[in-house]
Amino acid sequence: MENTKIMVTEDLLATRWQRFLNCIIDLLIVHTILISIATTAVIIGDITNNNDLSNWAKSTTTFERLFFWAVMLFLYYFLTETYFSRTFAKYFTKTIVVTKNGSRPNKRAISIRTLSRFIPLEALTFLSGDLRGLHDLFSDTYVVRKHEFNHKRELLHFLDEAMQID
Repeated sequence: MENTKIMVTEDLLATRWQRFLNCIIDLLIVHTILISIATTAVIIGDITNNNDLSNWAKSTTTFERLFFWAVMLFLYYFLTETYFSRTFAKYFTKTIVVTKNGSRPNKRAISIRTLSRFIPLEALTFLSGDLRGLHDLFSDTYVVRKHEFNHKRELLHFLDEAMQID
């Protein structure tokens, strides 16, 4: 049996509202993770009387905080989109990342997608005329509404099987 591929069309793309929510929720999640790590370091330092750990966590410079933010942001997007084709925010908005032919993006595409997010003001590019942001364009990926995408894929699979029976 032939593997039916689905071509991503405009009607499957996530809405601007979904994309905006994805951005805000993902940034909040990364921020929460960073605060949790810092708080945990302070608590462990206080419990173990390790003043160096507590002092370090409390006295990080702006540059160090930005560096940790960038590392955490990269790891968050890269790992979640590589292994699940979606971030936690995309679970909430019921969207998923796919390639033009509907398959799961490879690690190279996800790497390009993730690194492109560090372009200043890139997060706002999907608000322009196109529903795709720069990170989508550079990586040749699409954020689609998962249920509509799966419905169309199942329909095409059904039609493909029906054509083979005839």
